[in-house]
Amino acid sequence: MKANGIATAAFAAGLLSTAAAQCSNVLVPTYQAPVVAAGWQAQLITNGLKKPRSIAWDSAGGLLVLDSGNGIVRYTFKDNGDTCLEVATQNVLVNSPKLNHGLALSTDGKTLYASTVEAVFSWDYDASSGKVSGTNRTLINNMSNNDIVTRTLLISQKEPGMLVVSRGGAGDDDLTAATVLGSGLSQIRAFNLANLTSDSKPYDFDNSGLVLGWGLRNSVGVAEHPVTGGIYSVENSIDGVTRNGTDIHENNPGEELNFHGYLNGTTAEVQGKNYGYPKCFAVWDPQEIPENAGLTVGTQFAMTENSTMTDETCASDYVAPRLTFPAHQAPLDIKFTADGSEAYVSFHGSFDTSSPTGYRVSVLAFNNQTGEPVADASSTTALTDIISNKNVTECPGKCFRPVGLAWDAAGRLWMSSDTTGELYVLKKTSSTPTSSSPSSTSSGTLVTSTSKPDSAAGALFGKAPAAVVLGAAVFVAGLLAL
Repeated sequence: MKANGIATAAFAAGLLSTAAAQCSNVLVPTYQAPVVAAGWQAQLITNGLKKPRSIAWDSAGGLLVLDSGNGIVRYTFKDNGDTCLEVATQNVLVNSPKLNHGLALSTDGKTLYASTVEAVFSWDYDASSGKVSGTNRTLINNMSNNDIVTRTLLISQKEPGMLVVSRGGAGDDDLTAATVLGSGLSQIRAFNLANLTSDSKPYDFDNSGLVLGWGLRNSVGVAEHPVTGGIYSVENSIDGVTRNGTDIHENNPGEELNFHGYLNGTTAEVQGKNYGYPKCFAVWDPQEIPENAGLTVGTQFAMTENSTMTDETCASDYVAPRLTFPAHQAPLDIKFTADGSEAYVSFHGSFDTSSPTGYRVSVLAFNNQTGEPVADASSTTALTDIISNKNVTECPGKCFRPVGLAWDAAGRLWMSSDTTGELYVLKKTSSTPTSSSPSSTSSGTLVTSTSKPDSAAGALFGKAPAAVVLGAAVFVAGLLAL
């Protein structure tokens, strides 16, 4: 074993030397290094943002970042291959502290969309110059809420001009409004922007658009399947749930993947239906729920059963999730691969349990022809982690919290972490990693560093960077622990 250890160490030294030559400046997180899945490589690219949420690539290779409380930032990068990218330019496209989450680009790349708690706005955008022009226009308004304030935006690639907007509830202390369709709360709606003329008034969210689904507490992540055009969302369910007066919040209710039909008129039984909130919730751990006869993972239960509301009512009158995830994981984004065979989900994480949970990016397998998840609705193993925090007991204070996801032109997956002000890039290095592959043993590759030459790229808005730029090396998890 000593000979193998020496050979492995020699290989690692060569790998470090090669990486250092290729990537001279590497940022290092100030918290414990993330765990990367076998067959993947990850790298921290920039930091110093205030609260990066949604991200999107423009047609000229610029990365747009909705930095909540500040505005929209555009980055360009010097691309040295793999995950070795360095910030080339960074500038503020829109300086507005009211912008808080939603970000999208039109299919032709010439219009930029962003949201506040109250409204959706648009700007004329020139990707070649990296600038907006003119004044912003209000497209949709009347969306103010008391508590849940994100307004996720999705521009359809299958039906150009259709803008999907997800709006959460007023808060778990004000549940009545979510039971009224006309309130506009806890809903996902689609709006045809092609119907707006220069003289048109903004759409009123409560009274306009196509209702894709309601009874959705906080479906922050929304995506369109690239082959079928099916619309999916990931739902953040309620905290502190009880069952007939018994606390069951540790492992229930589950978070959800929901299907909402299509934007092209194709019939879907679930489209426009109620998904349960605030009356019915998805089961994750049936054993934790008292009086659980007939309940399995993915079925819905009533918090308080009575003569008019039972588990049977939930099953007959409301739409159950297509997949259910562990409780309190807080999914905030979902992005499909170009061929529709996988969907990646960011789990922001929560500490509303005895131990923090989530704080990871995971992947779901899809049938790319039917646009359906491969796993059945009762599965507890549909998710495979891609990048996660090694010790979630240190979360949320000492870990990354993923929010936005976006694919670049080279097929790399980018991720924002809002509490740390960071952007990561991930690249798949092997579709079928094996234990014999040195870059994908028990873990994937995290590009990190060993020396300390100079400081990080200048932070925007005056915020000091959370990490320093260090001389590059590659740490292959588990490589030397043989």
